[in-house]
Amino acid sequence: MNIILLSGGSGKRLWPLSNDIRSKQFIKIFKNEDGEYESMLQRVYRQIKSADAGASVTVATSKSQVSLIHNQLGADVGISVEPFRRDTFPAIALAAAYIHEKRKIAENEPVVICPVDPYVDSDYFCALKKLSRLAESGERRLVLMGIKPTYPSEKYGYIIPETDDAISAVKTFKEKPDKYTAEKYISEGALWNSGVFACKLKYLLDKAEELIGTGSYDGLFSRYKTLKKISFDYAVAEKERQIGVMRFSGRWMDVGTWNTLTSVMSDAVIGDAVLNDCCENVSVLNETDLPIICMGLKDMIVSASPDGILVSDKEQSGYIKPFVDGMDRQVMFAEKSWGSFRVIDIGKESLTIKVTLNPGHKMNYHSHEYRDETWIVTEGEGKAVLNGEERPVKPGDVISMKAGCRHTVSALSELKIIEVQTGKEISISDKKKYKDIF
Repeated sequence: MNIILLSGGSGKRLWPLSNDIRSKQFIKIFKNEDGEYESMLQRVYRQIKSADAGASVTVATSKSQVSLIHNQLGADVGISVEPFRRDTFPAIALAAAYIHEKRKIAENEPVVICPVDPYVDSDYFCALKKLSRLAESGERRLVLMGIKPTYPSEKYGYIIPETDDAISAVKTFKEKPDKYTAEKYISEGALWNSGVFACKLKYLLDKAEELIGTGSYDGLFSRYKTLKKISFDYAVAEKERQIGVMRFSGRWMDVGTWNTLTSVMSDAVIGDAVLNDCCENVSVLNETDLPIICMGLKDMIVSASPDGILVSDKEQSGYIKPFVDGMDRQVMFAEKSWGSFRVIDIGKESLTIKVTLNPGHKMNYHSHEYRDETWIVTEGEGKAVLNGEERPVKPGDVISMKAGCRHTVSALSELKIIEVQTGKEISISDKKKYKDIF
């Protein structure tokens, strides 16, 4: 199979574990076969490879997520990077051009497009393979996967099929309804629109040429900022006449809120937390080094990270987004391809962070114009380079770098550093990169 996974959004409904850098699909809450926690992204990628070891997987995402995707999936996964957020049709068009020109997938090959974050079982991926074969047959230009509804949801759009067959032509689409209208749709045989579909790659390239004016990767990338924000459903699917829908009645959950996410968590408690015997239906996720004790809570979520603390009734947790939108705070924790960083302290003219470099990884060779930096090595061994001069580093070493000093460090083993930034202007944009020294 050729699969494009759509990975976007900031996941504010899962604050404080998600932020502008780490969306919901990167939070590690599911246990794999080895008993280790994995994210939605890792789980779906593993499930795809279990269903089809030779599957070509490309993740369509924003540039802020690239480093974290490499951290969780490795360096070999294909990534189509949106330079700006422009909704699903431009993202899919760019990804189609990417896999055709950069990954050399032929135009007549079928491709399956699906979100990265549904909670599904192995039968879902068998259905994806069937969807791919339907697209390859060419009987219909576009084939959707419709989910058999389990309740009258107001969160999803609906697909009205012409017949109740397993595979049917599409009669029409319906927008997200109220509960009463959703019940009416379901009584008429409607299916949830899952955002999953398949077609031949050429179909996507032709649609990009028709609606944007170019189907080439360089053309799309260079014009991306000017492209209209529009979903694939509005731009393409709802206007396509040769379109079909395949029913899927297996497990499919959109775990986009704390209430739905905690319903599929591997453990009720992740991290350092204790629940007393009077607690009922309580979920705790703690990413801090501080213990949490819960007493007599019922139907509650407690979530703590360096970005904040959430204490909420499970049902009310779905209404968190407006409150998070009103916050304007620096991201306090992030995973990168090379490791992670955690903000420890923010002063008027200082910033202190804890940096963890994974073995074999390194920082970019860079300098800062407006701030000085000091590294205090607390664990591990590595090599630092300051203005072209290399030196070994070990626990207890203190390394000072004035503004303008070119510097980098690589990890021979897991390397932990306390980095103190001082200056009147401390900004993420104050970073000048140079040619890799290692």
